[in-house]
Amino acid sequence: MRRLHAAFALRDQQLLSELFDNGARARLSAVADVAGDVVTTADGRGADHVLRDVEVLVTGWGPPRLDDAFLARTPRLRAVVHTAGTVKSFVTDAIWERGIEVSSAAWANARPVAEYTLAMILLAGKRVLESAADYGRTRSLTGRHLPPHGNHGLVVGIVGASRTGRQVMELLAPFDIDVLLHDPFVDAAGAQGLGATAVGLDELLRRSEVVSLHAPSLSETYRMVGARELALMRDHSTLLNTARGQLVDTEALTTEVLAGRLRAILDVTDPEPLPADHPLHGAPGVLLTPHVAGSSGNELRRLGASAVAEIERLAAGLELAHPVRREHLARTA
Repeated sequence: MRRLHAAFALRDQQLLSELFDNGARARLSAVADVAGDVVTTADGRGADHVLRDVEVLVTGWGPPRLDDAFLARTPRLRAVVHTAGTVKSFVTDAIWERGIEVSSAAWANARPVAEYTLAMILLAGKRVLESAADYGRTRSLTGRHLPPHGNHGLVVGIVGASRTGRQVMELLAPFDIDVLLHDPFVDAAGAQGLGATAVGLDELLRRSEVVSLHAPSLSETYRMVGARELALMRDHSTLLNTARGQLVDTEALTTEVLAGRLRAILDVTDPEPLPADHPLHGAPGVLLTPHVAGSSGNELRRLGASAVAEIERLAAGLELAHPVRREHLARTA
């Protein structure tokens, strides 16, 4: 076991207490000497004093950009351990060219998104949201069985076998639900191993009663669900988006929803947030939530624990459990 020099680089000190409880801090202190100063900006007070000895940089939301100029001040840096998801906004080519390892807690952040998705799929299958709205309006039980109704044999389409998409399929496994998967990088055997049937996007849209989006936001996926794709969806089916708003043509979806043909559960939108007077606010069959599916509250501790576990592995001379690969960035979030 080799003792490491570690430092935090993120937007503010307050975030540390949300990410690391006393147990996580004790584990970290057991394997690393941690700098007392937090690097909130590359040129902040005390940054050079911290950076000249750091071997492991623990980043979170709002880190400095790790470019050539920054890395020139970190001659001993060997790993970046990120306590959030994507690293695209701050990891540059300079990191890879220096052979610095990168780890992400994207897998941990995917868990609450998958849990949110599971809950919404089951609510959508039972038409709970519409039934609740009907009950509040009529004060009668006439809307108890709004068709189609129920989760037995529900057909759910998962678009994207991302970390979140895979965890959603894992959570769906105990239920009597038929899962379809569209992902250009997963073949039939791979989908079967995930408990799903591989299909093309058009077939998934035609057959699914709930379509859940888990693809990354890339130029290739921009508005991948537009007017043509929405027209393929079954009447009264639900579009669920916890990925990125840019995957969906918002105005085309609005047209379908206001016509009463489709329902939508949107934790992300394009634009985000929607204008206050946008017709999706309060539209029948629509649930809008303010980007809450990802880690928040006590769920942040899972991200901190993931980072500590990675540092423990580094100290023990083991490979990272959740590495970020340069060659994968072009097709991941």
